[in-house]
Amino acid sequence: MKRYFIYLPLLLCSLAACREAVVPTGTTDGPPVIFPDYAGVTVPATIAPLNFRVESADYAAIHAVIEGSRSGRIEARGGRRAAVSIPPGEWKRLLADNTGSDLSVTVSLRQPGGWISYRPFAIHVSGYPADYGLVYRLIPPAYEVYGKMGIYQRDLSDFTQTALLENTLIPGNCVNCHSFRQGRPEQMSLHIRGPYNATVLTSDGGVDLYDTKTEQTIANCVYPYWHPSGGYIAYSVNETRQVFHEQRDKRIEVVDARSDVVVYDIGKNELLSCPQITSQDAFETFPAFSPDGRTLYFCSAAARVIPEEYDQVRYDLCSIAFDPESGTFGQEVDTLVRAAATGKSVSFPRPSYDGRYLMYTLSDYGNFSIWHKEADLWLLDLHAGLTRELTEVNSSDVESYHSWSSNSRWFVFSSRRTDGLYSRPFLASVDEAGNVSKPFMLPQKDPGMYDSSLYSFNIPEFVTGRVELDARIVGRKARSGERIQMKYSSRAVSGRGL
Repeated sequence: MKRYFIYLPLLLCSLAACREAVVPTGTTDGPPVIFPDYAGVTVPATIAPLNFRVESADYAAIHAVIEGSRSGRIEARGGRRAAVSIPPGEWKRLLADNTGSDLSVTVSLRQPGGWISYRPFAIHVSGYPADYGLVYRLIPPAYEVYGKMGIYQRDLSDFTQTALLENTLIPGNCVNCHSFRQGRPEQMSLHIRGPYNATVLTSDGGVDLYDTKTEQTIANCVYPYWHPSGGYIAYSVNETRQVFHEQRDKRIEVVDARSDVVVYDIGKNELLSCPQITSQDAFETFPAFSPDGRTLYFCSAAARVIPEEYDQVRYDLCSIAFDPESGTFGQEVDTLVRAAATGKSVSFPRPSYDGRYLMYTLSDYGNFSIWHKEADLWLLDLHAGLTRELTEVNSSDVESYHSWSSNSRWFVFSSRRTDGLYSRPFLASVDEAGNVSKPFMLPQKDPGMYDSSLYSFNIPEFVTGRVELDARIVGRKARSGERIQMKYSSRAVSGRGL
């Protein structure tokens, strides 16, 4: 009983503090410095609550009033140095009632002198819907061994994260390079790398594992991109190496000693290609189909001696015609962005699904831009033929992998701006006129998760619905050695034009 007399008053005091009326005794001239930074961002009307904490001051309690410009009001609180915890139900109603307009957020902190209020900041609720969620890999910062990692999906409307496939089912292996047909969850490609090497393809509930190495290709298939018809997948085949730096501000380079591009015809189980995208004098990688399926984008660089000339490799952004009816390629390769003109190197070309834009990453050299602090996102207007830096979303640190939502009004990208070490997912919107909003970090129930987690968010991809994958079947097939052998087509040798 003595224990209750000691702790019960403290509990009552804590509850009273949470319920006390907020009567500010002072105000500040500016808005609060919050983490994550949600001030002035644009969000979809189905986003999870934007819980945040104040970074600029110590406090015993935090209080936030969130008001809709049309209707609705939420009061949310948090304890000492804790984050504001927004009630999910009230938040969902507030967003729905204010879609297309703004929210105003007023933050107050209880400090020794009383409650201090900050100048309100705005959050715009977009009229453009977002997809169901994201799929990403969580990976620790290891270079030579496969620690625990996995592919996970996250519902954007709440904080639910579920595992699709973890490498604990396939010990000693890496799971990576997941890709979907324009965000459709029922068609997916992903790779297993290691002793149980395989490429996993799912379609309409079925799961098959493939051996993608043939006598005619230099390596296994990697870096996938689905054709909009669902009948083809473009892959690169890469002979990849790691190079470690001695400089303090650089850690690692991942480089290709050789690489080509191929297209897999799913129905015929054939790998297709042509001399223009399998040249021995060039490194070709990162393929992506146009939304109409008649253009194949890819990156190409003049072949160099690796690793000696690793920092001399600079990739152009190129394209070649593709005929999905015959599975053949055009005779000519067009260069859309020249490395010689920019002095930079292109990676990760990703066209928007409405055919208007193509987003890509630009770095000083090479193609594994996640290790380049100077890496930034650029946007090519395919209608106007003009390209520009996405200054609205770039930072002083890494911006790298990115993907589009199914309606081409949102994109997600990985950035290391928070600490320079770990990749985090950020989202931003693009309107019909090409205006890009301030990016915001994927909300978490407790923003402190980003401080404590030792995993990077790798290859964030939008999905339009929940992905259904029986990981036990994948694990069993992987361990059993059950594989379908991909074949190299004789059509690929001819290099016929359109």
